[in-house]
Amino acid sequence: MNDYSSIRVLVIDDEPAIRDSLTAFLDDYGFSTASCGSTEEARDVMKEKTFDVCIVDLRLPGMSGEDLILLASKRYPEQRYIIHTGSISYTLPAELIDIGMQPVHVFHKPVRVLSLLVNCVKSLVEERDRGQNPSATEKKPL
Repeated sequence: MNDYSSIRVLVIDDEPAIRDSLTAFLDDYGFSTASCGSTEEARDVMKEKTFDVCIVDLRLPGMSGEDLILLASKRYPEQRYIIHTGSISYTLPAELIDIGMQPVHVFHKPVRVLSLLVNCVKSLVEERDRGQNPSATEKKPL
């Protein structure tokens, strides 16, 4: 198995069983992971630590996952996002497409082939690293 310990992934989901199992899977795969159960908790964690990829549930208490992604993408332009949703009819809105998200970054629960999620995380980090502007990594308050 490859070493993905340098890739930092934040899992944001209000359902503990989903959050814990997804985090455990990514840990087992070798990623450096953290998890949160709400957007407020995620915002606090992002203030203290940077992440390469955030896996975000859409339906969260308080702020929606979409709103969190839009807010965080402005403050942490180096982070990339994957949507993990139970909504089978979800399509990306124009605002998320405008920040670079694509339909391949949307996973519907339950993800039956978790290796596809791993491949998406790796691809997002590789794409970011190929086109990253070093000055874009400056951290701004969330």
